[in-house]
Amino acid sequence: MISNFINGIPTNFGNVILNYTQQLYDNPFKFITLIVDIVIVVLLFIKLFKIVKDSRAAQLLRGIAIIIVAMALSSILQLNILNYILTAFMTYGVVLVVLFQPELRRSLEELGSNKITRLFGIDKDIETKTKEEIYKIAIAAFELSKTKTGALIVIERDIEIKDIIATGVLMDAEISPQLLVNIFVPKTPLHDGAVVISGGRMKAAACMLPLAGDKDIARELGTRHRAAIGISKESDAIAIVVSEETGKVSIAKDGVLIADVREDALKKILIKNLIQKNNIISKEENKETKEEVKKEE
Repeated sequence: MISNFINGIPTNFGNVILNYTQQLYDNPFKFITLIVDIVIVVLLFIKLFKIVKDSRAAQLLRGIAIIIVAMALSSILQLNILNYILTAFMTYGVVLVVLFQPELRRSLEELGSNKITRLFGIDKDIETKTKEEIYKIAIAAFELSKTKTGALIVIERDIEIKDIIATGVLMDAEISPQLLVNIFVPKTPLHDGAVVISGGRMKAAACMLPLAGDKDIARELGTRHRAAIGISKESDAIAIVVSEETGKVSIAKDGVLIADVREDALKKILIKNLIQKNNIISKEENKETKEEVKKEE
């Protein structure tokens, strides 16, 4: 492996370094320009980091960075086919992904998320806490359903949606059925828009979501349902919708709307996607939940 690493380094790399060092020695002014160059680049990176750190762009860039590292390693280890594919993707694919393909862009964001750090699961205390949060959300949704109060609740998963949170009124409150119900009371300041839940807390209310514009979406769907489908397509977030016309509760995930779910089914779908996804419940419970969700769908 060491020999491969050495062979992967350009043969004239050492000569280039020596020549550049000699130039700096012969012309001290070049050393000053080098320092200025480095300082400018560092400042640009700091500025870029500040711009993207609270947006989904940060995860997208991390995903691209992982591909760049993989491309460099494949070159050093002489994995020629893999290197060719990654090089072609970096040359032509990234721009197309960023500009034109939401699904592939989402995949890059997931690659840059902290999902990899969760491969070994989460402890029992967090499992219990997450279940409690799920039950509170379900209670609130069906309390709103009884009075036909329109509501939209978004639960962030691996892909951060801080840019969506920034469009609303920041709360950072503990999840509470009473507070959720109160937020969506008609003609109150925060009832329009969505409540976003992140990290087990109600981060913001009155958040603006992207609307799904696909032609195959039923025309009778209202703005809340379109917004729920839209955010679930552009990220891996799950959105819960309460219809103010019928009082029915629906759930959107991966760009698909599951309409008119019961309270027990809503809990099981959330458990399946928020807890089982991270391997923190038993295989028996996992099998039971899958069967129940399949019946409901």
